[in-house]
Amino acid sequence: MTGAPRTVVVTGADSGLGRAVADVLRARGDRVVACGLGADVEVRADLTTAEGRTALVTQVEALSGGRVDGLVAAAGTGASRPETVALNYFGAVAVLDGLRASLAASDSPAAVVVSSSSTLNRGSGALVRACLRGDEPRALAVAHRLSRIGLGTQLYRSSKAALNQWTRATAVTPPWAGNGIVLNAVAPGIIATEVVTRTWDRDAALLRTALPQPLGAPGPVAPVADLIAYLVSPANRFMTGQVVYCDGGTDALMRRARPQEVYLRYRPRDLVAMWRASRRPGDGATGPTTPAGPRTPGAARRTP
Repeated sequence: MTGAPRTVVVTGADSGLGRAVADVLRARGDRVVACGLGADVEVRADLTTAEGRTALVTQVEALSGGRVDGLVAAAGTGASRPETVALNYFGAVAVLDGLRASLAASDSPAAVVVSSSSTLNRGSGALVRACLRGDEPRALAVAHRLSRIGLGTQLYRSSKAALNQWTRATAVTPPWAGNGIVLNAVAPGIIATEVVTRTWDRDAALLRTALPQPLGAPGPVAPVADLIAYLVSPANRFMTGQVVYCDGGTDALMRRARPQEVYLRYRPRDLVAMWRASRRPGDGATGPTTPAGPRTPGAARRTP
């Protein structure tokens, strides 16, 4: 490897997938700023609190000199407690927002958030909406209510679903795409982390039913870690705003062709402009497919 090593920040680097990602990054020559709550990290911070989030950003900026090349937001928990929402969504977003300027200082900045294939199941709409509004007190109040009425299992997938939506909406904005920062989410399936293997005998029947994986469960950790490492590497300069399911086939099995049922929607003036452009004499070059003519404003175009 030539030149100075890239600096990549990994939250949740003291266990599970976060630690596996950190190991892959170190093996390829990156300098990893490991963040977590364990003793073997450079930055110890509790991302369920505003103070912990600020402390992490401040310490990372000091260690990195204000330049971060990659960021992996892997810190998370699946507990049926409101703290899950505080960590999984608000902790991740605060770190990403807090280190965005440091990412923008890099020549090839990239960030990845760790989501989950559990987002294929419906969660709490009220919780997702509160997260996306940035209203943490409201989100925690909803989380408390869900826990009280026995729906605490919705907290994990709802917080991750909100993170998916935040990633797609944020990745294409000027502060991110405009600064060349690629931002994606990786949604792992059920993989053999310490937490999963420790409770597998108890939970196997439920998990295999809720999230069937044609390639088997629990799946290996290494392919997910390798995918995340690629997405924060200099090789990825064009994929952004994506939620990539690395799930042993769950998404394809359960949703099949449904993600392709709704196509792009255009404003009426854009439809007219494309229709006019498509009628101009061309040079025979193959370009993007354009509509045959104006359609109803905002209407979805579906496959026959």
